[in-house]
Amino acid sequence: MTLKKVIGKIHLWLGLSSGLIVFIIAITGCIYAFQAEIQDATQPYRFVEAQNKPVLPPSQLKAIAEKELPGRKIHAVLYAKPGKAAQVIFYNFEPEYYYLVYMNPYTGEVLQVRDENAGFFRFILLGHFYLWLPYEIGQPVVASATLVFLVMLISGIILWWPKNKAAAKQRFSIKWSARWRRKNYDLHNVLGFYATWIAIILVVTGLVWGFQWFATGLYTIAGGEKSLMYVDPASDTTHRVLASAPVIDQVWDKIKIEHPVAEVVEVHIPETSASSIAVTINSDENTYWKTDYRYFDQYSLKELSVDHVYGRFGKSSVADKLIRMNYDIHVGAIFGIAGKILMFCISLICASLPVTGCYIWWGRRKKKADELEDDVVPVATPVKTTQTFSRPVIRPVNRGADIEV
Repeated sequence: MTLKKVIGKIHLWLGLSSGLIVFIIAITGCIYAFQAEIQDATQPYRFVEAQNKPVLPPSQLKAIAEKELPGRKIHAVLYAKPGKAAQVIFYNFEPEYYYLVYMNPYTGEVLQVRDENAGFFRFILLGHFYLWLPYEIGQPVVASATLVFLVMLISGIILWWPKNKAAAKQRFSIKWSARWRRKNYDLHNVLGFYATWIAIILVVTGLVWGFQWFATGLYTIAGGEKSLMYVDPASDTTHRVLASAPVIDQVWDKIKIEHPVAEVVEVHIPETSASSIAVTINSDENTYWKTDYRYFDQYSLKELSVDHVYGRFGKSSVADKLIRMNYDIHVGAIFGIAGKILMFCISLICASLPVTGCYIWWGRRKKKADELEDDVVPVATPVKTTQTFSRPVIRPVNRGADIEV
């Protein structure tokens, strides 16, 4: 058996074993691609009329939101750019809940309380990450299937590669006038070829989330030296200072002065008496990689440093920025709406590959079965008896052609 035939067998059986999972991952990725744009278009409570007056500080929005969801733990208060509602985020891992309270930042009016875990796009995201299974089961399954898909993409290119110039002519275009079986073959191979080069980027960025060893290896190869684990620095609990105003408001006032044109500012509420006040400042609401992560002692308000990649953007190395870009590259947002459209199309093609590939496999099985049935030839017997016998005659398959469909 030649090397190409071995690769073909690997490609086939890996595809059959992971095809359904890859389809779910890819199709949910397609649906989720424009979730921000769809939500902005269908949820009017995300917007408010911009006013020429100061917005309310985090402590006041927090106090109002707590009345809507008593007993729930506030994670952060988010301020968007002028014209958009503020969000008070309630989140807890165990027991799990995730609520957003949309508020008018100028008046404190509650516009909407949403259970994000019950939302459509949250459902799609959980399918994309975990196949709607418990985290400890779904996450490794999705990560493993993504790794298998990377092997599939590479082996697919090897199988696609033409033997000669004559065969190369038909590898770059779909023969729409052919029978459906041939069109399906072309859809799998031609679209797969064009999509593979971008799909590999999708897969690699997905593997950064899937496997810690992969993320660490990629970061190290890029020259990174910091930790990839996000850890809040601790506040000094022995240094207590009486504050004239809530500490989260003081930190927020400081950030407003230093970043007057930031489009998103998110002030995180300390979870424990030893936690710091974490603040994220983003100059572009459509991406995440330029976000400034800053941390303050909740007692002294002294700014704290960290030794992981989620620190000050200005102090980020090239490797740090590469890891920070991972999400924006994965969804195409780093290239604006054109990048999102491109990634949507590539995800759609990736979702089609298991379907067209399965049809190719099924068609070949059916073709072989039909050949066996057609090749049953009656054999004449002696005149003395009327009994007849038949034997299968299997014609040799023509292997001269470069493509068998």
